[in-house]
Amino acid sequence: MARRYDTNDATDRTTGLREAASAVRRGELVVLPTDTVYGIGADAFAKEAVGDLLEAKGRGRNMPTPVLIGSPNTLHGLVTDFSELAWELVDAFWPGALTLVAKHQPSLQWDLGDTRGTVAVRMPLHPIAIELLTEVGPMAVSSANLTGHPAPEDCDAAQEMLGDSVSVYLDGGPTPGNVPSSIVDVTREVPLLLRAGAISADELRKVVPDLEVAN
Repeated sequence: MARRYDTNDATDRTTGLREAASAVRRGELVVLPTDTVYGIGADAFAKEAVGDLLEAKGRGRNMPTPVLIGSPNTLHGLVTDFSELAWELVDAFWPGALTLVAKHQPSLQWDLGDTRGTVAVRMPLHPIAIELLTEVGPMAVSSANLTGHPAPEDCDAAQEMLGDSVSVYLDGGPTPGNVPSSIVDVTREVPLLLRAGAISADELRKVVPDLEVAN
């Protein structure tokens, strides 16, 4: 039976974050609010849990799961060949709605799907998400919806779709909007905007003037 906690209530918030952290460590799934939409998350290094996440969403390995982190410093242990331009994007837009696709450290023991040696990583601008990520470390997090359905902007919508496949729901109220994060590939010499989202190409070009945009 899934448990749900209202993180706008101080007692529920404390209990909910503790229970969510315990669930993640046990290899279970949790739903959490972010600054874009609600996400379904698991320990990024727990292969079975990430598999359960993909199964809960009805998503294939050809659509690997992004990773959320609680601090830019965490990047040092996750990525390699991270350019100065990439760090400038981090400095300008994190925490926030910018996902960076980077080469991950080859030594990492994780399986996020068919990533071809890369990871899509972001630090969300949401206190509940950051507190949980700081407690448990990097999490594989995808929008908390069934594939093909709208991404949920509130906990009710997420729970209606995912039900008891999730152990703990953290209800932070409605999210600010359903605009997804912008995705920039920083594995190239010139960063490439793969998906325009909450941060426009014009805003990104204030930091990376030569930014290219995918067709």
